[in-house]
Order: sequence, then C-alpha cells, then structure tokens
Amino acid sequence: MQNLHEVLKQNTPSIFVANLFISINILVFVAMLFDGAGLWHSTNGVQLAWGANFGPATQDGEWWRLASAMFLHFSLIHLTLNMWSLWDAGQLVERMYGHAHFACIYLLSGLLGNLTSLVIQGNSAVSGGASSAIFGVLGALLVYLWANHSTISLREFRWLFWGAFGFATVTTILGFIIPGIDNSAHVGGFISGILISIVLLPADARKSLYLKSNWLAGGVLTIATSLLIYAIPAPIYKWGDELFLRKQIDAFLVQDQAINRSWLEIMEASKQNNATFGNLAKQIDNHIVERYEESFEKLSQLPANPALPSATKLANLLQYMQQRKNESKLLADKLRAQEPEMQPQ
Repeated sequence: MQNLHEVLKQNTPSIFVANLFISINILVFVAMLFDGAGLWHSTNGVQLAWGANFGPATQDGEWWRLASAMFLHFSLIHLTLNMWSLWDAGQLVERMYGHAHFACIYLLSGLLGNLTSLVIQGNSAVSGGASSAIFGVLGALLVYLWANHSTISLREFRWLFWGAFGFATVTTILGFIIPGIDNSAHVGGFISGILISIVLLPADARKSLYLKSNWLAGGVLTIATSLLIYAIPAPIYKWGDELFLRKQIDAFLVQDQAINRSWLEIMEASKQNNATFGNLAKQIDNHIVERYEESFEKLSQLPANPALPSATKLANLLQYMQQRKNESKLLADKLRAQEPEMQPQ
C-alpha cells in the first residue's frame, strides 16, 4: 500500500486554508497585545472587548461572538498549543477533504462547539480559543481514516487514528481535571466535526461507510443543532445594561472629583475674612448638596438587576452619595445657624 501522506500530497499538494487560519489567529493575538492583552495571561475584559463568547453578551444581540471567539487566545501558551495542533492535523485533513470542505469543517465545528459552550456554561464563563474548531478537525481526521482503513497500511492507520483519538481523549479528561478549560466547546466541536465530515466526505473516500451515512449524519446534525438552539439558557442579565451601568458609574466618579475640587475651593474661601457663614452655607448647598442629590437621583434610575456585576458597586456609590449629601447639608445648616441675625436700625 502507498504511504497515505504521499497520496494526499498528490491529491491536494497545498494547505492554503490551514495556513490562513493559523495566520489569522497569530495576527489577532499580536493585535490584542497592543490593546492591553498580556503575553502570558489576558483578562476577561480584554477578551470580551475582542469578541469572546459569554452568555449575557452573546445573547444581547452579539451572536457574532460564536465566530469571533474562535480566533482569540488567552496566552502565548494557549495560542502555541492550539496552532501546533491545527498545523499537525490540519495539513492532513485539508488534503483529505479539499480546501473548501476543510474550511467548512473548521468553521462550522467552531461555531457549534461555541454554541454548546453557550448552552452549558454561557452565563458563568468567558470562553475563547480555536480548540472547538481544532477538535472538529480531529473528528474529521478520524472519520476519514476509519472510512479508508482498508486502503491504509495497518501500521500507519494505528499511528494516525489512535494518536488522534488518544490526543482528543486525554485533552478531554484533562479538561475535567484542570479548571479553566472549556470542555463543552471541545466535545461539541469534536462531535460536530465527525458529523460534518461524514456529510462532506468525498465520494471516492467512503469505502467503509454506510451508503446513506451522509444523509443520516446530516439529519442528526440538524436535529442536534436545533436542540442546542432551543436549550440556550436565558441570560442572567443583559451585557448592554452592564456596559451602560459602567459608563454611568465612571461619569459619576469624574463628577465626584469635580465636587471635591469645589469643596476645596469653599474651604479656601472660608479662610478669607470677607466670607460670611451664610455665603459659605449657600455655596455648599449649590455646589455640593445639589450636585450629590442630582447624581443620586440619576443613578437611582439605572438598571437594578442584582445579577449585574457592577450592581454592588452602584449600591455602594448610592450609599456614599447619600452620606456625603447629608453631611454637607448638616454642615450648611450649622453655618446658617451661626450667621448673625439682621437687627433693625
């Protein structure tokens, strides 16, 4: 029997699509470094800004995150491991299925893997990475090898098939042991890759598969996708509400700095001989009390969902505003009480 690698090189000598996906992932990672991402660790905030998959954000009209999350990585190690896996399996799978079909397997497996992640842990985790798509590529590799095992040397079949199966199995087991690994995306991508590749498997490569297996796989894939969409849990809050809340909190913090500057100016004015108690009290009312009262009323109207990450910060700020307003009003009243009454002449 002829060596599998040689046969594949003759059928599809180039691996343009795999190289393209690797290049995109690397370029996105470099661009993120210039936008605040860390080389060894990126915060969830940076990942979310670049399109990571997260239930409250994805379900708040940002469904494109199911695709963009495939090209984000949280560290150099994360990127390196995924790109090595993509290169190792991708160069075979692209030659097995052809450029267009390989691209479909990669992208659809990534989308369905991220959809699975959204269903299982969408409200509790920010996820990203090419692994869901890469597991789909591994599934496609296994399908091709199994369908053509009669034409592949036993030694080569064992090396490739059990090597790919063992890698997928060990990685999945580690996902249950090591926290922070999105196993749901891995499993979803792997199963999706198997089903999609059965549908897209070239006719001359279906040697050991049931004649209508592509129709059966297509039906299972359609039903599974429909069930996943139906099972998407309701988001615990809307990402747009959280972003709006953060914006309003930041605006108040800027306002609070301005109020503190006004307070310092009033304190300086109190040291001047011509500053009366009544005048100081009026300035405190106008520049301190009223501004805190206006800010309190404005922030009190913001979304009150306790599930919002910034809800606790908002509650603390409202308490802070109320306290500062009351203290300032009390001081103004005391100053007015010390103002000498006007005596008739």
